[in-house]
Amino acid sequence: MDFQRILLMLGLAVTTYMLILAWNEDYGSGRVATDAVTTTAAPATTDGIDNLLPGMDADASPAVATENTAEILPTDELLPAGNSQTDSSVDPVALGTSNRYITVSTDVLNITIDTVGGDIVTASLVKFPVTIDQPDEPFVLMDPRNAYAAQSGLIGTNGTDTAAGRPKFQAARQHYSLQQGEDQLLVELDFQQDAVLITKRFTLRKGDYLVDVDYAVANNTSSPWTAAMFGQIKRDGQAPALVDQNAMGLAPYTGGAAYSVDAPYTKITFDDVEENPYKGVVEGGYIALVQHYFVTAWVPKNKTAKHTFHARKLKGKDAYLFGFTTEQWTIAPGQQDTQGAQFYIGPKDQYRLEEISPGLNLTVDYGFLWWLAQPMFALLTYVHGLVNNWGIAIIVLTVIIKTLLFPLSAAGFRSMAKMRKLQPEMARLKERYGDDRQQFTQAMMALYKKEGANPLGGCLPILLQMPVFLALYWTLMESYELRQAPFMLWINDLSTMDPYFVLPILMGISMFVTQMMQPEPPDPMQAKVMKVMPVMFTFFFLWFPSGLVLYWLVNNLLSIAQQWYVTRQVERAG
Repeated sequence: MDFQRILLMLGLAVTTYMLILAWNEDYGSGRVATDAVTTTAAPATTDGIDNLLPGMDADASPAVATENTAEILPTDELLPAGNSQTDSSVDPVALGTSNRYITVSTDVLNITIDTVGGDIVTASLVKFPVTIDQPDEPFVLMDPRNAYAAQSGLIGTNGTDTAAGRPKFQAARQHYSLQQGEDQLLVELDFQQDAVLITKRFTLRKGDYLVDVDYAVANNTSSPWTAAMFGQIKRDGQAPALVDQNAMGLAPYTGGAAYSVDAPYTKITFDDVEENPYKGVVEGGYIALVQHYFVTAWVPKNKTAKHTFHARKLKGKDAYLFGFTTEQWTIAPGQQDTQGAQFYIGPKDQYRLEEISPGLNLTVDYGFLWWLAQPMFALLTYVHGLVNNWGIAIIVLTVIIKTLLFPLSAAGFRSMAKMRKLQPEMARLKERYGDDRQQFTQAMMALYKKEGANPLGGCLPILLQMPVFLALYWTLMESYELRQAPFMLWINDLSTMDPYFVLPILMGISMFVTQMMQPEPPDPMQAKVMKVMPVMFTFFFLWFPSGLVLYWLVNNLLSIAQQWYVTRQVERAG
């Protein structure tokens, strides 16, 4: 029996299987839209909070709250539209023309704030074009077409967000912009609650995707003022609009994620939430909504207080809420205080996310090979800093990996070279014993022992490549840095498939050459299967990201050079 060929085929099959699992499990769990999205951007629903707020019962008075709001989950009743100030029946064009909405822009973010409730109802990323062909059109992350909004407010005894409606804030102007030379932009919305002045303050900084959302409350009454802050991300369960799709139609993961003590990164899929609402009470923490390359996340500022994190589906609607509530907050008469949270709207920059909250960097999901993918990404980033081209960085990374693994790979190449030298003798044994498989196998093993050949040694190179290949797969798929990253010539986006299939075809040719340099299996059926493998892998790689195919092509070329070098050494020694 040709153990080398069997294990080689097994290694290739396992690699293929693991890649399919990785793609489907990590990038196919988001829901795919069944209907085409319209091109008209309608504002997200803002008639109240679309759901009764944490700590409030559907039949209770808005002024009633429990002793510890943080332990209460929201109900599934919708708030009434209230008066005309909270009516959500706004014409789509009003998003850019109505004085109800405030536009805010920095060097990296464009956001729209609804003065009813003070919610962020749209957000686009200036540094990330929607497509390569539209370099001046920012990618819309919080897209009204997905009913995507960041809602926040105050609930409880003196809360402003009640079953009767939401507060209508006043702003000094309708347009805010970070000017040249400024490092920070403040947007303040005021609401007068009897003798209590409530200011909702948004703080945006130059070059940063993190927005501070603070409530400054001045209690000018003779009674204590009590409320709790909440923040939640609202979104439908459809695939993101204006997101890059690959030719195979597989959608990257779109869904929630949260922090817990035992699992700093816990996926909360739409399907999970539909079956069972999520609830967790932890100190600090975060709750996020993840999609390919990008993430939005609420992070309470008080890292030592316990917050309730929750996720659920609205009854009868294709809408999901991922949010948090704080503990009760009391301000004495004549005093003022501030409480707030941070809201991140941007790319999955693992180093920045790690600074914001523990576990938030894990939204860059490298799978079970994270321990290998993390240093690989760090090395890839370092090389890119030197060459300023992600394609060249992938090539350099491949050379480094092949160099480090060469001492182990050389043993496999030497084994294959010895096996190739034994091919004539193997043919004579096959002719001598004919169909007597037992006698042929015994004679073959005796020959291996006599000549010092290891039939399993040739499998070592492919087995070594498997974890590296899978780790690089996750690295390239999860790294937003490679989104729309050009290489050269026709490859203008390493995160998508080669439009002309040149790299996959060259990879298939290199795989065929590699196979020709190996000894042919004595079993005719095995020989035929092995000849088909390059064709199968070429077809499979047609839809893979060109950056990954580039790695495999360079890897094969280096393997050919290394195998040729080792074979020449063996032939000279023999």
